[in-house]
Amino acid sequence: MAPRIAQDAADAVAQVGDGSTVLIGGFGNAGQPMELIDALLESGAGGLTVVNNNAGQADAGLALLIKERRVAKIICSFPRQSDSWHFDAAYRAGEIELELVPQGNLAERLRAAGAGIGGFFTPTGYGTMLAEGKETRVIDGVGHVFETPIKADFALIKALRADTFGNLVYRKTARNFGPVMATAAAHAIVQVDDVVPVGGIDPEVVVTPGIYVDTVVRIDSGPTPALAPKTK
Repeated sequence: MAPRIAQDAADAVAQVGDGSTVLIGGFGNAGQPMELIDALLESGAGGLTVVNNNAGQADAGLALLIKERRVAKIICSFPRQSDSWHFDAAYRAGEIELELVPQGNLAERLRAAGAGIGGFFTPTGYGTMLAEGKETRVIDGVGHVFETPIKADFALIKALRADTFGNLVYRKTARNFGPVMATAAAHAIVQVDDVVPVGGIDPEVVVTPGIYVDTVVRIDSGPTPALAPKTK
């Protein structure tokens, strides 16, 4: 089934309600779906559980959701950096819950959710506070900790281009968490620079198949960069 083509960012996120678990793509600013986040802020949805690589930066995007106390819990790898003052303030005030997850574990927990895997054992975090309360096992003489999938109600993702069936390509490192987040969410919402007819994207360069995409919205952010030329 083809995805819904939303009229604008507000229309795209209209289904996200209070208490939703939301995956937000991006590695820093690269690939962060700023317009979708701004629309989510304007929607008024609160009590959110957000999964992201970090806990927001400066005064834009995810940081503003945290500033306005719309995020009840954040699951991330890097909650503190030089410009994470809104998270710092909320956390010190006891107004946001943090689940700290090593970056590789975060990506694999998302991938496991999309692949229908019930969990996995990893040595990362074994013997530390991150393993407290979790099942552990020694495998080939190495301690491992059991990690569970991260599933979500929604994913907000930025891609470069979509076709009308929802097939996606990304721009360079802006890909980051987008592909695994699309598979881990019940409803993937994607902002793109351009929507083209079916056949307008070489099937060999499709990264996220349209079967994982539910809503697409075109956000005008200037000229659309060209994809790499096809190779024979």
